[in-house]
Amino acid sequence: MKVLVACEYSGIVREAFSRRGHDAVSVDLLPTEILGKHIQGDVLEVIKQEQFDLMIAHPPCQHLAVSGAKFFKEKRADGRQQRALEFVQQLLDAPIPMIALENPVSVISTYIRKANQYVQPWMFGHGETKKTGLWLKGLPLLRPTNIVEGREQKVWLMGPSPDRWKDRSRTYQGIADAMAEQWGNAVGYSQDRLL
Repeated sequence: MKVLVACEYSGIVREAFSRRGHDAVSVDLLPTEILGKHIQGDVLEVIKQEQFDLMIAHPPCQHLAVSGAKFFKEKRADGRQQRALEFVQQLLDAPIPMIALENPVSVISTYIRKANQYVQPWMFGHGETKKTGLWLKGLPLLRPTNIVEGREQKVWLMGPSPDRWKDRSRTYQGIADAMAEQWGNAVGYSQDRLL
């Protein structure tokens, strides 16, 4: 399968798909942290130029996540939140048959549509919490692979640092592996069966 991992600098999801034999490429404005097939640039331009079977999208959440709700009035007034929502909609509307867009609990559910499901790292082998929404097109719900004890809020409790935003946004390896294992074999799925 030809897989696009949008807005991913870490390479974690891209490499999970590559290890399973897929032609996976990540696209981000930042350089990749893990050597592999990566395009540093605008993902919307890449979507216009190439065809993909599956896209896993990780749009930036700083103007969308409800954890920053105290700044929403300011972000609405200057248009940052609207531009972020428009970018999300463009990703969801991409001419790609299977799409998974992930984001924390956010205004995407209010202004675009509700998430199809929420997952937690502890459902995939990591004893931590980080509630993450999945907006799906043509894909089944992601099934837990390794439910473990522990409900530590490691991501939320990270101390201040210049790279805090990057560290908080990385996908957990167990979730990336589940995506590659379960969605790497998908051939299109009717969301009508989920709703």
